[in-house]
Amino acid sequence: MANLDDDRTSSAHGFLKFGSIYEPLKSINLPKPEGESLWDKLDHYYRIVKSTLLPHQSPTTGLFPTKTYGDNRKAKVHDSLYCAACAWALALAYRRIDDDKGRTHELEHSAIKCMRGILYCYMRQADKVQQFKQDPKPSECLHSVFSAHTGDEVFSHKEYGHLQINAVSLFLLYLVEMISSGLQIIYNTDEVSFIQNLVFCVERAYRVPDFGVWERGSKYNNGSPELHSSSVGVAKAALEAINGFNLFGNQGCSWSVIFVDFDAHNRNRQTLCSLLPRESRSHNTDAALLPCLSYPAFALDDEVLFSQTLDKVMRKLKGKYGFKRFLRDGYRTALEDKTRRYYKPAEIKLFDGIECEFPLFFIFMIIDGVFRGNPAQVKEYQDLLDPLLQHTSEGCPVVPKYYYVPADFVELEKKNPGSQKRFPSNNGRDGKFFLWGQAVYIIAKLLADKLVSPKDIDPIGRYVPPQDQRNVSMRFSNQGPLENDLVVHVALIAESQRLQVFLNTYGIQTQTPQQVEPIQIWAQKELVKAYFHLGVNDKLGLSGRPDRPIGCLGTSKIYRILGKTVVCYSIIFDLSDFYMSQDVMMLIDDIKNALQFIKQYWKMHGRPLFVVLIREDNIRGSRFNPILDMLAAFRKGIVGGVKVHVDRVQTLISGAVVEQLDFLRITETEEAPVFKSLEELDLPKHSKVKRQSSTPNASELEQQPDVNINDWKNKSTYEILQKLNDCNCLASQALLLSILLKREGPNFITKEGTVAEHIERIYRRAGSKKLWSVVRFAASLLGKLVDSLAPSITNVLVQGKQVTLGAFGQEEEVISNPLSPGVIKNIIYEKCHLQDEREAVVQQELVIHVGWIISNSPELFSGMLKIRIGWIIHAMKYELKIRAGDMPAKDLYQMSPSEVKQLLLDILQPQQQGRSWLNRRQIDGSLNRTPAGFYDRVWQILERTPNGLIVAGKFLPQQPTLSDMTMYEMNFSLLVEDMLQYIDQPEYRQIIVELLMVISVILERNPELEFQDKVDLDKVVQEAFHDFQKDHSSPKGAEKQDDMTAFYNTQPTGKKGTCSYLSKAVITLLLEGEMKPNNDDPCTIS
Repeated sequence: MANLDDDRTSSAHGFLKFGSIYEPLKSINLPKPEGESLWDKLDHYYRIVKSTLLPHQSPTTGLFPTKTYGDNRKAKVHDSLYCAACAWALALAYRRIDDDKGRTHELEHSAIKCMRGILYCYMRQADKVQQFKQDPKPSECLHSVFSAHTGDEVFSHKEYGHLQINAVSLFLLYLVEMISSGLQIIYNTDEVSFIQNLVFCVERAYRVPDFGVWERGSKYNNGSPELHSSSVGVAKAALEAINGFNLFGNQGCSWSVIFVDFDAHNRNRQTLCSLLPRESRSHNTDAALLPCLSYPAFALDDEVLFSQTLDKVMRKLKGKYGFKRFLRDGYRTALEDKTRRYYKPAEIKLFDGIECEFPLFFIFMIIDGVFRGNPAQVKEYQDLLDPLLQHTSEGCPVVPKYYYVPADFVELEKKNPGSQKRFPSNNGRDGKFFLWGQAVYIIAKLLADKLVSPKDIDPIGRYVPPQDQRNVSMRFSNQGPLENDLVVHVALIAESQRLQVFLNTYGIQTQTPQQVEPIQIWAQKELVKAYFHLGVNDKLGLSGRPDRPIGCLGTSKIYRILGKTVVCYSIIFDLSDFYMSQDVMMLIDDIKNALQFIKQYWKMHGRPLFVVLIREDNIRGSRFNPILDMLAAFRKGIVGGVKVHVDRVQTLISGAVVEQLDFLRITETEEAPVFKSLEELDLPKHSKVKRQSSTPNASELEQQPDVNINDWKNKSTYEILQKLNDCNCLASQALLLSILLKREGPNFITKEGTVAEHIERIYRRAGSKKLWSVVRFAASLLGKLVDSLAPSITNVLVQGKQVTLGAFGQEEEVISNPLSPGVIKNIIYEKCHLQDEREAVVQQELVIHVGWIISNSPELFSGMLKIRIGWIIHAMKYELKIRAGDMPAKDLYQMSPSEVKQLLLDILQPQQQGRSWLNRRQIDGSLNRTPAGFYDRVWQILERTPNGLIVAGKFLPQQPTLSDMTMYEMNFSLLVEDMLQYIDQPEYRQIIVELLMVISVILERNPELEFQDKVDLDKVVQEAFHDFQKDHSSPKGAEKQDDMTAFYNTQPTGKKGTCSYLSKAVITLLLEGEMKPNNDDPCTIS
């Protein structure tokens, strides 16, 4: 020990070179006296920072390198941010000392230099920001690693997974925290506009799969990105922090304020809550969730979900030496091949149980304990951390990057987990430091020693204690009132005076656009046009906000734009080109849903102002009564369970949220942008509203064409044109025009203009007559695309599910990542057009409905991992057949969009009693519904089936499946679904699901048994069916050998239930093979 002390003392003189010229001589390894002064305590940490952190900061860019040795210095944005945060935290502590000998300034500017260094690197890639905000692709993203000395790019996107939303988000979050504490980091308007464009990129985090904190994406390390909870969470936190924030701090003015799309923030919030407690599809849990859910992001306000997620991290990842990053993480293990960037299939099984453990996460738990006021947690993790720390020769504590199992001990560790001693990585020795760990350690110690408070390093209040979560300022947090009893303010606007007079006769008070002047009423697309000017910078080549719709929350605010006061109506009132808008019941449903949504997610001070726009077209014919009923509900003050208060716009403005769009600054030389407000229809005030121009529901006969396509498709174009002129039936005209469209193209001239124009006219006429089958046929011929298709698919994906598009019985396209509307349109019109043109547009209707339902009632989709739109339509057709009984079934394509939605809701409800088992299996099979714990049970079966499972020709092997995946992993469940999707009969699929549950129970109860050969599930069902036939043989059975209808219609349980036949067939198969020897077998004699 004496020698070691000597070493420390002798090197103390060399250490002084890092000190300030103003400070007294002192050495870090001198014993600390009792009752140290504040100066002495801070000096201790200052010297650690000066010894282990600041010497490595680049003098040019201010970045911190990942490796602190060698010449090839690369700096990760993520790690540099924590280093900057450490210098800033220590500077905050020094602010308590009046005579700080220049240390506050030095440390603050170390942080500023780093933050500006990152900004400099980012701004040199402004072209990537411009491309990424339009089309988020890994090849167009900001880089996450730069040269520490020059700020140059060091890897191409092919060499490294640069797409890390969490890094950009963390930069924005720390930027706001530091500026709030008084630092000046942003200097000019170019930088403000650049930061605004970073916000545009981060707003889409909820739909952009990235490579995550560990830069590897999927757990399999095969180069594929995933949607990560940790990335979405930090993005959500950053958006909350920077919304309405002035980047110039106290000296700022209106044009240095950052704007956040409140609806985009809300989508990130919803996505985070639906992804958790998972990290991603392949990561069941991950230590990266700790800095997301705790310091610095504090991204979650749901205490139950927080506890559930944290508990999972602790149970699965905590070890003696730190936390594992995630299960089967091969990073820096003895068995990892460091010469390869990617792993081979099934290679991750090698790392099971020997994953490196990172002390860093003990430090995050210390910080979490301080913030949550939990001294027991702080002490627990300090006691765990202290033995793991290394020390420099000067006595500075050093955090090793990880602890690993040496190659010689790997087998012993695998046999007996936790039995072997682990060794620290060489970081900390010979000047090799893990700077992320060092930085977080200093922050934790400053907090634990009460040298800084949580409020110091979190000046914007990211962390809000549960007891304070009511009515917190919504700019920095979305913790709202626990019981949301919101009253939505509603303004009823009639598009003309004569409509106003007409509604007044029914006691409905409305205003016209003229009567609300000087306040203007805008469509949301005009607001989108105004936002085009936000963040524009010609010098950097940056356009403004991308062309994204403004959602319900955004349109419920009031805007001040170029001196005008503007209210907006929601996108649901836009005149859409898609036929769903012609169904007034859909509009009413949309209004109720929008109000529910606003009530649930409005988290701002001030009331939302919801503008209801009533058009003359809404009250024509049979549309009038439902609209009148809804307006009467508004007057009573409750609509669809939401409290509303109807009043004049001028009155409601006082209680609303006002957003100042000051970025629309116009100089004298610039021409002001032109925006179109809602104009009142110029109609005579006392002329009569034409109410009866719409017909009642069309008969089925009108929906049917009176020509047969097979008779006409081979006739000459001249004959078809002749028939078209003579024909009055819209359905027949549409059919004839479809032949011309395929043969002659859309620009071929008919009597009523081009073929495309003629079809468009039929589309309009059929819509007014409610000929829904004709409308759908024409819409499909015209290639119509419904609004919000891409966001609806994203809504499904973020719930951890996949979507497939394509007709039942035909090839389907699986969508597992968000796509652009153009790509989705191509899939729909390629895959759904084959048998019936109408399928292409009905699938779009279903996607819209499913997207909305799954966001609001996800429980209706429990047990459904793949949302197969074609199969759901098949289930709906089954339901119509069941309802019809012996009568002809109603045609799905002739039903109105609102009836289609209601039918979907009906079949998603748990199956009612009194249905036949055949019908239940047909519906559940079509919906691809599975029982709770189904996929985990298939995993357990596969463990006892060395040669794998096969069904419908699709093979699921035991290896590499079990090596590559883990039991509770989303990707395994999707693999099982891939196997089952080759089954072409819904009722048969359901029998296979029942069979797998039966096999699982039998194997669970008989641990000594396992299958010797490949298990062909089809053969097992056939054996069970043959047994069933023997028991239910009938004289006429000979000609119906393969008809399994009676089997499908048999209840699962009971003496003669399907499960009894399936069990018998399974046991027979099991007993054909050899039994595994079992030492605990009571029948064994010796």
